[in-house]
Amino acid sequence: MGERKPFAVYAITRHGLGIAARLAGTLGDADVYVSEKLLGAAQAIPELSRALTLKLPMGPVLGETFTAYDCQVFVISVGAVVRMIAPLLKDKKVDPAVVCVDDAARFAICVLSGHVGRGNFFTDRVAKILGSQSVVTTASDAIGTLTVDILGREFGWKLDDPDRNVTRGCAAVVNAAPVLFVQEAGEPNWWPLDKPLPPGVRYTTSLDGVDARAFEILLIATDREIKESHPEHWANTVIYRPKSLVLGIGCDKGTSSELIERGMLSVLARNHLSPKSVKALATIDKKKGEPAILALAERFGWPLKIYTAEELDPVPGIENPSETVKRYVGTRGVAEPAALLCAGAKRLLVPKQAYTEPGAGRSMTLAVARVPFSKRVAEEVADV
Repeated sequence: MGERKPFAVYAITRHGLGIAARLAGTLGDADVYVSEKLLGAAQAIPELSRALTLKLPMGPVLGETFTAYDCQVFVISVGAVVRMIAPLLKDKKVDPAVVCVDDAARFAICVLSGHVGRGNFFTDRVAKILGSQSVVTTASDAIGTLTVDILGREFGWKLDDPDRNVTRGCAAVVNAAPVLFVQEAGEPNWWPLDKPLPPGVRYTTSLDGVDARAFEILLIATDREIKESHPEHWANTVIYRPKSLVLGIGCDKGTSSELIERGMLSVLARNHLSPKSVKALATIDKKKGEPAILALAERFGWPLKIYTAEELDPVPGIENPSETVKRYVGTRGVAEPAALLCAGAKRLLVPKQAYTEPGAGRSMTLAVARVPFSKRVAEEVADV
């Protein structure tokens, strides 16, 4: 599936044309589909001058457009929309948001993909444009508690496994069961800092002393792999991967991209760190055109940060300075200071490690730094 467009708006009545025009005039990036009989009237309205033909019945058109947009806005009754989209539904990971607006624009109703598809967000946006009442029925939003399946998404957090324990976590939070949020990494304002945590939710910054059996579920924001080190905790968790790691990298000229990728994964695995938490790669300007490093950044979608030798050499916290390296590139190190500088960290999480393979004739080095985040005030939970 290719990249989706933002909005599709469908109108089949004259009142619907006016509503569609208001939405198109504000959203700016919406494709408006209008029934054939109203197309001439629609195109006479400036905001709808590029309206697209909607042949009725709508089924064939929706078969082509349904997954082509992030958000589908129907100025059509909920019942009719539900019947039309039912055969098209696949999975909440791919289904678009669906919003219905009545013909008087009194209500904007989130029908589908409230969380993962951002339907609740889009519904609020449509309602604000139209001056309508936003109708959102997902329990966590209705009662104002954590949205387990999209927590931290605005910061780039990802669920480690979207299919593991997430439904249980959502139920536990909505029902105010005992839940512990353990934050080892990531932004602290995943929940507003000026608001008390929802009923049933407690907070700490370490797994040490935590009895997993005391909680219905553990929500853990971490860049560590804990399946082997904390098996009892891991079995009862929803794990979030904040963008908290920076990889400083260096390599011999002509090192293969395959070797560099295997080396990167090997270093992270040996140190029980998740590649899903990598925020960026960092290296020296002399390596900015190295094909293998560029390929690694592109392969994983990581930004590549470039620094000069003059920027890297004075960085405090280098654990393995090398005068030999300095003679060649003008700085006491590459991987270590690049990681530290890019992360804004004072010390390394993983000092420089070299990686090569028999017969390769080339090697790479990798160091890891963790982005320092402020913490929420932690509670004592060891005795819970």
